[in-house]
Amino acid sequence: MLKTAVADEQKLLSIDRRWFKDLVPFVLDREGVADAKIGLAFVDDARMHELNKRYLAHDYPTDVLTFPMARGKTLEGEIVVSTEYAERECVQYDWSAEMETSLYVVHGLLHICGYDDADDAGADRMEVRQKELLDAFAGAHEPYGAGVKAPEASE
Repeated sequence: MLKTAVADEQKLLSIDRRWFKDLVPFVLDREGVADAKIGLAFVDDARMHELNKRYLAHDYPTDVLTFPMARGKTLEGEIVVSTEYAERECVQYDWSAEMETSLYVVHGLLHICGYDDADDAGADRMEVRQKELLDAFAGAHEPYGAGVKAPEASE
């Protein structure tokens, strides 16, 4: 069974909870995960900065933080997304902040599934996979519909 909890702790974007509650099982199913408990939290840069400093000793906000909790029979994890970061970054890809936040969620889910982007090969593998997953999901689901594509991997 796949369970997803969504916490919206920011005011910048209107979070479509149904979209994310559909996105999570879509990705996990394609990664072969049948049992999972995933928490999503959408926060502002101030909160993200605080969490990034506390848990990674990085004194700045970031796009997404992932906290894998368990990889046994039931996969568990928390994903924290900065909507302010997404709002800034989406401009360079010519798509919405909502799609950028979706990309961050897919990225976090792949980390929970065991992907690692610490080296170039892992980062490349992860970028290709998150693009495949987001393109497939967004192309088949409203409100974005067919024709929405994830940005190409950055150089």
